[in-house]
Parts: sequence; C-alpha cells; structure tokens
Amino acid sequence: MEDKSLQTIDIRRIQALSPFVDEYALGADFILGSVSGSQVEKHQPIMDMLRYPVRFGGYIIFFMRKGHCKLDLNLNTFDVRENTLLIVVPGNIVKLSYYNEERIADAQLFFALISKDFMSGIRLDFNKVYQDSIRMWDNPCIVLQEEDLSLADDFFNLSRKVLLSKRENRREIMGSLLTSFAYFAMGVWTQRMDREREPDSRSSARVNQLFERFIALVTEYHTSERGMAFYADKLCLTPKYLSKLVKQASGRSAPDWIDSFVILEAKNMLKYSDRTIKEIVYALHFPNQSVFYKFFKAHTGLTPSEYRKA
Repeated sequence: MEDKSLQTIDIRRIQALSPFVDEYALGADFILGSVSGSQVEKHQPIMDMLRYPVRFGGYIIFFMRKGHCKLDLNLNTFDVRENTLLIVVPGNIVKLSYYNEERIADAQLFFALISKDFMSGIRLDFNKVYQDSIRMWDNPCIVLQEEDLSLADDFFNLSRKVLLSKRENRREIMGSLLTSFAYFAMGVWTQRMDREREPDSRSSARVNQLFERFIALVTEYHTSERGMAFYADKLCLTPKYLSKLVKQASGRSAPDWIDSFVILEAKNMLKYSDRTIKEIVYALHFPNQSVFYKFFKAHTGLTPSEYRKA
C-alpha cells in the first residue's frame, strides 16, 4: 500500500485532482470554491484523498453553510456542522473522518485555499489580530451567529464577484478582502473566547505572539529538533525565558509541546503508513530503536508495536 500518511499537498495538487474553474483562482496562491450535493461527484478525488491524513501547505477556510462532517486535525476530531467556520493553518494534519452520505444532497460548503506566500504578503496588525489566536489551536471551529453569518456570506459572494471580474488588480483586491476577513474571523474568536475564559487568565499580546512563533517552529522542525536551545536560538531568547513564556501562554511546558508533536507524528506514521519501526526511528531522528521505544511508551503506555496492532 502506498504511504499516504505524510503527503503534503498544495494548491497545485488540489487543482490537479479536481476540475476547479480558473476564474475562481489566482494561480497557485488562492482558490475560492464551493461544494454542494450536485458537485460531490466532481470533487470525489479530493474527498478520497482526505480519507488519509495529509498536510496542506497553506491556509484553509471552511464555511459549512449546510450539512455535517467530522474533520480530524492532528488526530483530534471536530464536528463541522451547519453555519460552522473552521480555519486550518499550515502544518496541520487533516483527515475527513465522516460526512453524512444520506444528507449530502443538501450539503453546502464554501472554502478558500490560500498559499503561505499570499498570506504573508497581506498587511495585518499582528499585535491586534493574533493576540488571542493561539486559542484557535484548541478551538479551530466556531458556529456563527446570524450577524456573523451575513458577513461571512458577503465575504464569499464579494470574493467570487472580484475573481470573476477579470480586473488586472484582482490579486491586490483579494489581498485586501482577506485582510478584512482575518480581522472579522479573529474578532469572532476573541469575542467567543472572552465569554468562556477567566478574567485573570489573559496573557499579553507579546507572549501569545512568541508562543505562536514557537509552535510554528515546532511544527516545522519537531522531527529533527527536540532541544530547547534550538528553538530559543531561533527566537533570540534564552531557553529558560522561552520556557517561562510558553508556560505562561499555554499552561504547558515547552518540552511537553515538542514531545506532543513528536508523538503525534509517530502515531500518524504507525497508524497510517507501512514504514517499518526502524524507518520511523530514522525519520524522527532518534539515535536508536531502544530510545524511541522508551520515549513512545513513556508518553502513550504502549510500545510502538502494540500501538500499531491496537
């Protein structure tokens, strides 16, 4: 069987799998699309691919207007129900674990696929937008209320009109619209999280920003780097100070976050690939199988072999 667990896909890969109309795309940087019951067959190759864990090398905005599915992000399952907005950031492992085949004819899903390069080119006040965005790590989807639904509908409708307009400056217009949508989405998340958190649990914007940068680095390097010195050096901090900031922002230690990513990667390989344990040890840069076995069992209570058979 082909090892599908570690595929990293991008917009070009998506375009090759499904016949998206070019007028709803900005090259390999941005795609706006929709899937309704009548279109499911056309997009079946993508749905088949998502039956296996994959990484998308960019940002995904899902807007489930009607219908229901379950999506696994980093092996955590989330219900995506009617009127749900969900945002996936680069590096997440995505898998479609369930969709209601009996109601698929009534489903209506809007989505935007955005490359990292395009996203990095838009202008955002990151101090404002991302001061609470780390909470999206555990809360990636949220059900929109009536007023927010209207604004989300307007964003997708206006974006579609812009992409169809054939204007030479469509890319700049879409960048501005995406900036506006980022402020809108983060405002919704922040407002919702403010209702649920304790008043004294608020971390500073800078702490959250540094934590997000730490998580981004761990997402990129966890298969080869597990020492605090590496990440502290990347962030121009001391290991001790970085550890303090991570604990303050998340309530968990920095080594715990790193280990969690490594365990997630190991579980993913063991569950969904045909790699031998020796090959997994090599891919995760452990010095030998004995060290990997002890590490895995300490975190899961099972040996890698037991987990694979479970």
